[in-house]
This record gives sequence, structure tokens and C-alpha cells, in this order.
Amino acid sequence: MIAVVGHHDLTAPTLALLEEELRSRLAGRARAGRAGLVRAGQGLPVAFGRAARAAGLALVTVLPARRGLPAHVAEPDRQAAGELLLLSQMVRLVEYDPADRASCITADEALVRSCGRLLAVWDGSPSNGRDATAHLVAYARSHGVDVEVVWPRGAEHRGDPPATAPARPATARGTAKSPKPGTFTQKRIPT
Repeated sequence: MIAVVGHHDLTAPTLALLEEELRSRLAGRARAGRAGLVRAGQGLPVAFGRAARAAGLALVTVLPARRGLPAHVAEPDRQAAGELLLLSQMVRLVEYDPADRASCITADEALVRSCGRLLAVWDGSPSNGRDATAHLVAYARSHGVDVEVVWPRGAEHRGDPPATAPARPATARGTAKSPKPGTFTQKRIPT
């Protein structure tokens, strides 16, 4: 399983760069029978979902749940969650509140623990009160998850609300490695 985390405030041109970069990185993994894992939301999750689908990689989308049932996904993430569900072969329900930052970080930590490789869309900056990317990279490494940093030349992020995922361009690479952890239970969505 390959998961993705990254800055929530990526610019639209950066999301276009990333979609193509991620597609090329995921193509070989699709041939190896791997699957992609993403927590529903706008911006990077949608770019990853589109890239996974274009690369032929099976996609698993994590949705919020309350007491074992799907929870309400509020705007601005509702439309993105809908697109991700259309792109996905499976869904995983995880107990978390999408309106609570700490709850989302806990859900992301569970996502990280359940994958063998993490693609981190990260410029190397430290975590702050809004962005937990550096924390999640350190968390993955401390749990033996391979981390591949993706930050294409020309990529940017800002302090505004998350951008929506557009289409194309790409370049750049950066990697760091560690061993593999466990997996999780998932539910198949009829297609």
C-alpha cells in the first residue's frame, strides 16, 4: 500500500505538476499490483487519486466515520470526496472528525502505519499549527515506513485554504528509505 500526505495549501500550478509526477511514479507500482491510499479531501488527495487512476493503480479512499457509519463530509471537501469515491476501488471508514485538526492527524497517522511506502509532498519545512507534513514524515520514518519525498521544481504552497486539483506537467525527485509495516481492513465499492 502506498499512501500520500503533504502540504494542504498547494497552489493550483503545483497540483498540476504533482499530478503528472505522481502518475509517473505510480505507474511501475501499479504493474507490481500495489494500491494507493488517500484520506478524502481537496487538493493533493484528488491529484493523487487522478494520478493513481491514470497509472492503473487501485485506489483506496479513507472516509470519516462515526460509530462505524460514514460521517458527513463538509464543503469544501465534499465534492473532492465524491470524485475520489468515483476513482476508488475500495473505501476505508476511519473514526475521525474532519473538522478537528488533531483528529485528522490521528487518522493520518493510522493511514501511515497501514502502508509500506509514503509519498510525502513536502518542501522540508517544519510542522506548524496548520500543516503537519513534517510530523507525518517523521512519524512514518519512526514506524519503519519507506518515505519518498516529492517536491517538483517550481512547486509552491501558501497560507490560503487548500487548492483544488487541476491537470498536468512534472519533474524532480527525492527519497529516503526504511522497512515495511502492517496493513488494514477495507471494503470493496461496487464499480
